Amino acid sequence: MKGIILAGGLGKRLYPLTKITNKHLLPIYDKPMIYYPLQTLVDAGIKDILVVTGGNHAGEFLRLLGNGGDFGLKHINYTYQEGEGGIAEALKLAEHFSDGQKIVVMLGDNIIEKSIKKQVERFQSQKEGARILLKKVNDPGRFGVAEIRNKKVISIEEKPKRPKSDYVVTGIYMYDKRVFDIVKKLKPSGRGELEITDVNNAYIQMRLMTYDILDGWWTDSGTFDSLLRANMLVANKNLKGLK
Repeated sequence: MKGIILAGGLGKRLYPLTKITNKHLLPIYDKPMIYYPLQTLVDAGIKDILVVTGGNHAGEFLRLLGNGGDFGLKHINYTYQEGEGGIAEALKLAEHFSDGQKIVVMLGDNIIEKSIKKQVERFQSQKEGARILLKKVNDPGRFGVAEIRNKKVISIEEKPKRPKSDYVVTGIYMYDKRVFDIVKKLKPSGRGELEITDVNNAYIQMRLMTYDILDGWWTDSGTFDSLLRANMLVANKNLKGLK
């Protein structure tokens, strides 16, 4: 099983902070943002990891992470995404790296409280298809919303005005090798990007999508409000650990 962290994009919603650095290098409490998804994958037992980055500050990832020695790794792979073509477009760059194996994909601005090791192990024993991690939230209209029926995800709708549930798709996705064939057939959305929601819906249509509910808290860090929330959640977690 291989891990992929998507840390490209220009982070325009966090201007002017991101005029001088990549969003995923901004601090979350006492560590750079990219440390958290990287540690999440390592704690789940994944040691072969690719970081997809882009923009004007891609070289800073290499300076910061090196070969991953601080995380107990011997090597980290890197690749560069031109422009902002969306999450699914960034995923395309990982096809050669995946080498036909199952992959765990994590967005670089997602911060979670607890381990995903048991969910990764479930996917490892899953014969084929995909697995997504869901979380119940108070503001589902901001995210991709999962419609669940008879304990199965039957559709995902991106940022709906009238959400069909309170369960949203977090930025953690697990796919088998067919994901790259799916991505190649996608057409850009109205905002000109290849959408990860379309990838997930393709698996749903094939009846090859499973899911877990994520343990503990979860947040993205792509807006000023969510960046503040991430800092507060991590700070509180660390301070509790000192008591």
